[in-house]
Amino acid sequence: MSRIRDITLVPVAHAIDPAQAYGTARGLTPSRGASLVLLQTEDGVQGLGEASGPAAVTRAYLDIVKPDFIGTSVFAQRGVAQTILARPDHMGLPNPLVALLGGIDIAAHDAMGKLLGISVADLIGGRQRERVPVYASGGYFTAGDDQEAALAVQLEPLHSSAFPAFKIRIGRSAEEDLWRVRMARRLVGEGKLLTVDANGAYTADAALESMRRMAPFAVHWFEDPLAPQDWGGYAELAHRAPMPVATGKALHTVSDLRRAIDGRLAAVLQPDLTLCGGFEAARAVAVLAAAEHLRLSPHCWGTGIGLAVAVHWVASLAPHGPTPPLVEYDVAPNPLRDELLAEPLRLRGGMLEVPTGPGLGIELAPDALTRFGGG
Repeated sequence: MSRIRDITLVPVAHAIDPAQAYGTARGLTPSRGASLVLLQTEDGVQGLGEASGPAAVTRAYLDIVKPDFIGTSVFAQRGVAQTILARPDHMGLPNPLVALLGGIDIAAHDAMGKLLGISVADLIGGRQRERVPVYASGGYFTAGDDQEAALAVQLEPLHSSAFPAFKIRIGRSAEEDLWRVRMARRLVGEGKLLTVDANGAYTADAALESMRRMAPFAVHWFEDPLAPQDWGGYAELAHRAPMPVATGKALHTVSDLRRAIDGRLAAVLQPDLTLCGGFEAARAVAVLAAAEHLRLSPHCWGTGIGLAVAVHWVASLAPHGPTPPLVEYDVAPNPLRDELLAEPLRLRGGMLEVPTGPGLGIELAPDALTRFGGG
């Protein structure tokens, strides 16, 4: 039995030049960042994980819960996490605590795979595919005044790419949504899937107005039209929307994701494994979604570790429906994805190859913590 010897948290960050800032209808992004979870076993095996959210808060939670994990079997960490969440005097289910427990879960699965000599995809359900399709996630709002030119600059280089699907940001107004989608459709072509993301900027009536205007351009899904827990609004859209709705990246517990699934509030569920509890939570969501015949497409907007996590999870999912799960692949410059790992995941022909090594099949670049360590 391999026991956990230590768990450490390493914040990583990359500052974005203000002149090159990009983002969503909710605002521009000044930096990219996450917390790396490093789990050490008594056998000398290190597991890598990622937890999204404010690093200072995540680290404070680690100080509280780490004693519960030390000395326990790396194969039993799920029970430790459930015990923490079930304590009568627990601190509720705020995102940073669940994200931390998920990061530990991911690191534990990486360590288990290394101990057993198998990949995480095989560990969590069996590898169903060797490559997974991705969608190019971009089309951001930018710091400049000419948003039309900025959108063209982002999308034109991707016109002849092998990406099967694209996502652009919308959400400032129905009028702007219309021209952004019209331009995006022209630039990516008629044969590619086109999705949009309002990042929760709208009310139900405003979302419906935007949908009606964009409907002629074959929008494959409208992501996060409403605030994450606007359950009534999502129920209204489920009956009235002229296009599929996607949501889930900002639902941070299995309970909230289950509510969206049970209510059939979206056609596509988008859990982020670095936010909602890691592989164990994602496996539960996959079972619930399959029971309701809903699609899955993991959100991924962090480091190369989080991308590997999403790829392994999708690789383990059984085929379900004509459209396979799509992994989000952010096409904005992101050194935390491209330079954090010794060997970044291979993107070929619009698909990511599933790492074949034990665990997640990835290793940190030798200078990663020095270059990107956030303190």
